[in-house]
Amino acid sequence: MNTAKEALDRLREGNLRFVADKSNAGDASLATRRREIADGQQPFAIILGCSDSRVPAEMVFDQGLGDLFVIRVAGNIVAPSQVGSVEFAAERYNTKLVVVLGHSQCGAILATLEALKSPGEGTSRNLQSIVDRIRPSVETLLDSGIRHDHDALVHQSVRANIRASCNHLRHGSELLEKLIQNHGLRVVGAEYSLETGAVEFFDGIPE
Repeated sequence: MNTAKEALDRLREGNLRFVADKSNAGDASLATRRREIADGQQPFAIILGCSDSRVPAEMVFDQGLGDLFVIRVAGNIVAPSQVGSVEFAAERYNTKLVVVLGHSQCGAILATLEALKSPGEGTSRNLQSIVDRIRPSVETLLDSGIRHDHDALVHQSVRANIRASCNHLRHGSELLEKLIQNHGLRVVGAEYSLETGAVEFFDGIPE
């Protein structure tokens, strides 16, 4: 069983291979691996990531079938269904690491900033629910000195949203709080660069 640090090291190593275009994930036979995990899974990490088609967690971390328990939603937001999914995997499989994986130039972040700058423009109720989840973590940035620096505003908004999602998982679930306090679960925030393929872990990193 991997500790949170061991799982994080494994993700880092996989991302380095991905960036260097030296994947190991395809070395084993997929048919053999499918048979091995048909009766059960033991993912070593839980990834709550964005639905963006350019950020598939298994590829980004160079992992194969059965290695990661992946939850994807626009803006890597944390709503009840995402909390429940993390709870399920952490408790059922004793997985010790949760990574909230955001990415540069996130469309959900851009949409939220646009909505804050131009309130009142129509959008669907369902899309608005995503914007409303992101809004609290980024609206204070619009009152800061970076309001007129678009690139800096987007970058800091992406990170603020990742931190907010991490904090929600750490403190918004009695079950996850107990697993953090008593069983070594860690929730870590990370940002994927669309430009380079590199993942930077920056929030809640286990020692």
